[in-house]
Amino acid sequence: MSGLPPARDVPAGGYRFLPGIAPFSSGVVAAAGHQIVHATLRAPIPWREGFTLVERHLGELNRPRAALCAIELRSPAPFSFGGFDEFNAGYQDLLADWRLLVDGENPIARTNVAPVVSPPPAPVLYAFSYTVPGAAPRPTFVVAGAGEMRARGVGVQGIVRHGETSPDAMREKAAHVMGIMGARLRGLDVDWPDVTTIDVYTAQPIEPFLIDAVLRPAGASAVHGVRWFPSRPPIAGLEYEMDLRGVARELSL
Repeated sequence: MSGLPPARDVPAGGYRFLPGIAPFSSGVVAAAGHQIVHATLRAPIPWREGFTLVERHLGELNRPRAALCAIELRSPAPFSFGGFDEFNAGYQDLLADWRLLVDGENPIARTNVAPVVSPPPAPVLYAFSYTVPGAAPRPTFVVAGAGEMRARGVGVQGIVRHGETSPDAMREKAAHVMGIMGARLRGLDVDWPDVTTIDVYTAQPIEPFLIDAVLRPAGASAVHGVRWFPSRPPIAGLEYEMDLRGVARELSL
């Protein structure tokens, strides 16, 4: 058992989601007869314009708005807790306008980080995922980004080893986030061998902990290595974030 709420169906979208918090779900997995496709923008664009691009792309595939299941954003810098809430309010309003909420819950998985090098001047859309008909040979899914925040943690008091960036502290943060990733995989009824991409987001060196805290616990998926984005998580005070996916199709738009 993952310890998370059970996955819920999005019949119009062809996927199931793990309920998370108001700004995003914990992850999504394709429903029977569907698969999730991941698309990366060659040049990120302002996030609201990004939704227009998403709608156009889905329309070309004869897919509804509800097929959108995951979003990846890049921001200029980490938000304060209050600033993050303010940004999320506008983001959630757009999802509500698109009628993507399911009984008031947000089914869309999300990652939002701040690049260390060449950050955008305002939040931009970097990538997105959506469903199409036709099952893949293995389950397809996206696990939302998560930082080293303890369950039910509030403010900086909820951050693992807050204010510390020593190799030992970063190892503990990474191990904590790997635990979250594992729980979300189980909640989606998939496992580490199904993972095709492991993304790590931190401005700190990853070499001291990568093998023992990330790759060894990742088991068979460690053969793919990791993609390291020198970036900061979306909230000031967090130092480490990860997300995962398992897909058969990757696009560059």
